[in-house]
Amino acid sequence: MTLRYEAVPARRELTVVSADGTRIHVEEYGRADGPTVVLSHGWTCSTLFWAPVVRLLADDHRIVAYDQRGHGRSAAPATRRGYGTGVLADDLQAVLEAVVPEGERVVLAGHSMGGMTIMAASGRAAVRDRTAAVLLASTGSGGLLGATEVLPPRFRSRRLRSLFHRQLLVSRMPLGRVTRLSRAALKYGILGAGSTPELVDFTARIVHACRAGQRAAWGRVLAVLDLDVELAAIEAPTAILVGTADKLTPQVHARGMAAALPQLTGLTELPGLGHMTPIEDPPAVARAVRDLVAVHLTAGSSADATETDVPAAVAEEKSV
Repeated sequence: MTLRYEAVPARRELTVVSADGTRIHVEEYGRADGPTVVLSHGWTCSTLFWAPVVRLLADDHRIVAYDQRGHGRSAAPATRRGYGTGVLADDLQAVLEAVVPEGERVVLAGHSMGGMTIMAASGRAAVRDRTAAVLLASTGSGGLLGATEVLPPRFRSRRLRSLFHRQLLVSRMPLGRVTRLSRAALKYGILGAGSTPELVDFTARIVHACRAGQRAAWGRVLAVLDLDVELAAIEAPTAILVGTADKLTPQVHARGMAAALPQLTGLTELPGLGHMTPIEDPPAVARAVRDLVAVHLTAGSSADATETDVPAAVAEEKSV
C-alpha cells in the first residue's frame, strides 16, 4: 500500500473527556504555528480516514482530528443515552475547548456523520465562537432513508427502499475479515466505479475495523436524522462538497443544504466520485480546506495549543 494510505504519525495525542465522561481520542499533526483545521470523520471511520488529506495539509497547517465516540480509539458510550446527535455535538465542543483557546478560530471540516456533528453543534457558543468557516463533505441534514440510492433506482417502491436502507444502517452483522465479496460490496455502495483496488482495500481496512454494535447503534441515529434547523443555524461561511455518484448521501442532499445555508461559499460536485470523497480525491478536499483557510483565517489567528493551553481537567496529552 502506498504512503497515501498509511497512518500519519501524530505530533501529539490527547484524550479529551466529553460532557458525559466519554473519553475521546484526539490527534494533532503538522505545524504547531499554522492555521488550525479540525477534522470530524463519518460513520464507521476513524482518524485514519483523514490520512490522505492530512498529508496534503500538514506542511503549513495545524491539523486536529479525533475519533468519534465508539470509533477508533475513542471509548464507546456507557449507556444508550450516549448515542445521538446531541452527544456528537458535546464531543466536538469538548475537542474544540481543549485544543483551541478562547479568541482563536479554526476551519471545521466534516465528512458524512462528521458533517452532521458540525450541524448538531451549530447552536453551541463554544463551537460557534471558535469557527471561522466550515466544509461539509458528502453529508446530509435529514431524510437519509428516502434519498439513499444503494438499492438501485429500478426498485421504485419508496417503502421498500426505506426498509432496505434502514436495515443496511442498523444491521449488527459482523463484517469479519476483508474478503473479495466485502471489497466488491464496499466499492459498489460507497465508492465511485473507477476506484482503484488500493483505494478499495484502504476503505475496507477502515470500515471493517468498526465494531458491529457501534456501527448499528450509530446507524439507528442516522436512520432518524433531522438536523434541518441546526443546518440553517450555521453562521460561519460554509462550503459543500459531494460526489456525483454518492449513493449514501446523494447530490439532492448537497443541493438542499446549499439552499438552506445562510452563508454558502460554494457547492462543488466531483464527477464520478462516491461517498468517500476525502479518500477518493484528497487534493480536491485539501484544496477546499485551503480556500476556506485563505479567505477566512488570517496569519496567527490559530494558536499553537501548548500543554498550558489544555485544561488539565479536560484533556490528557501523550507525546508521540
